[in-house]
Amino acid sequence: MTKKALNISQEELVTLLKNRDQSALSLLYENYSLALFGVIFRLLGDQELAEEQLQECFLKIWNNIESYDSSKGRLFTWMLMIARNTAIDAMRKKSFRVNEKTDTLESHVTIIEKANRVDLNVDHIGIKEVIAKLNSKYAKIIDLLYFQGYSQSEAAEYLALPLGTVKTRARTAIQTLKNLLN
Repeated sequence: MTKKALNISQEELVTLLKNRDQSALSLLYENYSLALFGVIFRLLGDQELAEEQLQECFLKIWNNIESYDSSKGRLFTWMLMIARNTAIDAMRKKSFRVNEKTDTLESHVTIIEKANRVDLNVDHIGIKEVIAKLNSKYAKIIDLLYFQGYSQSEAAEYLALPLGTVKTRARTAIQTLKNLLN
């Protein structure tokens, strides 16, 4: 399947999606499905389950597009969070546990970059550079919680930190990222 170039702005795409334009959904899928699949697959480690959850993810995007707020972040970032949460929900629903949680942020960025070489890559949306600007203790928290699928409790145990410290660092990291992206 060849990807169509994303020749419209993010605002135009969101408007079309909010107007329930089927062609916008197709364009969205063609341009973002590989990146979202990479995130879901990394968390689940099962291709068939990841494919099912990718479809679930796009249904959630389609059904919840009205809740997207461009003042809070980019469309791709919002979709990444939906993909991540969909995968985590699937893990919990099926009592699925990830045995190896050793992937780094860099490996996730590589997957996204490979998946979107045509028009959209991580450098384009700025994730790699923005996270690189974080203090390493905050970048590690973001990596564990948002890219590797750890819960806050699991991250606290892994880092040998109190749960409150992990929660505070996560909140600080998210606020810092928000400020850097605005």
